[in-house]
Amino acid sequence: MTNSSTTAPSAAVAAPARPGKARAAVGILFLTNGALFANLLPRYPAIMDDLSLSNAEFGLAVAAFPLGALIAGLASGALIRRFRSSRVAVAGTILTSVGILFAGIAPSWAMLAAALFFAGAMDAATDVAQNAHGLRVQRLYQRSIINSLHAVWSIGAVLGGLMGAAAAGLNLVPGIHLSISAALFAALTLCCYRFLLPGPETDDGDAAAAEAADGTAEPDLGPASAARGAAAKYGVLAALVLIATAAALVEDAGSSWSAIYLSDSLGAATTIAGLGFVALTGAQFVGRLLGDRLVDRFGQRTVARAGGIIAAVGMGTALAVPSVPGTILGFAAAGLGVATLVPAAMHAADELPGLRPGTGLTMVSWLMRVGFLVSPPVVGAIADVASLRVGLFVVPLAGLLVLVLSAVLAKRMADLPVEPAGNDPELDFAGISCQSALGSEHPRTPTPGKRRWPWP
Repeated sequence: MTNSSTTAPSAAVAAPARPGKARAAVGILFLTNGALFANLLPRYPAIMDDLSLSNAEFGLAVAAFPLGALIAGLASGALIRRFRSSRVAVAGTILTSVGILFAGIAPSWAMLAAALFFAGAMDAATDVAQNAHGLRVQRLYQRSIINSLHAVWSIGAVLGGLMGAAAAGLNLVPGIHLSISAALFAALTLCCYRFLLPGPETDDGDAAAAEAADGTAEPDLGPASAARGAAAKYGVLAALVLIATAAALVEDAGSSWSAIYLSDSLGAATTIAGLGFVALTGAQFVGRLLGDRLVDRFGQRTVARAGGIIAAVGMGTALAVPSVPGTILGFAAAGLGVATLVPAAMHAADELPGLRPGTGLTMVSWLMRVGFLVSPPVVGAIADVASLRVGLFVVPLAGLLVLVLSAVLAKRMADLPVEPAGNDPELDFAGISCQSALGSEHPRTPTPGKRRWPWP
């Protein structure tokens, strides 16, 4: 039988005496990541006016952020393996703050796009690193904490949105406002670094060697079965990417366009216009705060389907009957609906059988940024041709997409069967046998073992 020290030697060495400190520290990483970019969002209307940008031009500039993230995203795994997730997350946060500061004081469209491109590239590395480190901490707890960490991100986003809205209401110069924000959150990140988990990331090669030593390595399948298994595996991964992308579309609609829609289309005051994004992230925080318990009780699939319905109906109603209060409530419904989607997709992808640990997480994190890349120019182009109200219908459509694709998520995570290590796995998905080492990664399994495919 494989013991825990053999299955995950790096994790055992790195485990601190008080994992609560590491959890609090990685929570600060999530908070600063949410707060930094949110400080810039309420300044978008002023930036757009100062640079005399059309909706399409502004959308293209904003799209530089996810473009930078998309280009740099695949390098995140190599950076984490080389420098550790803790160091990448801290350094990425500081560099992201620099990019956001330059975006706020950009004198031209080109400089704005360049600054957002750099900030997006640094944010991609930070995002993957902080999630990877959060999953390391989760393994120490042996239960799900990932939704609570994303809830802390939402707290940071609300805090940053309120800071930005207050600075805009006070007519504070963007350079001063964003300099204060950058210095504050960079210092906070540096202070938490010493409490993060020490040591390198878990060595995938050691885990594979341990499996080979105790005879639990995957059997050699025939070419036809292996091809069908790969098709099924990557089909599920593609669906998980689309679910995360749908959530990204909703989040981008709130971050990039809520203030502009409320101020320009509905005539809301500058201070009120910033509340659309605050409502979305605030409701998202509530959903993520309750997410771990809801998923444990009802399963990821049911929670995702309910969220898709809430987002589609809530925002669809707000757009069909436009008003300032109704639109703010619509963005809140959208945020609540997509609250658990990104953590669910990342968690499910990270546990896909047949993928190296971290590969599914990296792919979902990278490809979901396509949604952030495509959304701003598409919505901006639709707004120029028709209206911004019509362009924002991407939000209810994203909710319907989640409703369709949620079948790939687990029915009930609490009922997920787990077999002791060394037993023959009985796993079949579309006639293909699959298995992977679970070890202490599973939130409900205190000892290493084998897990079955979570999708019936």
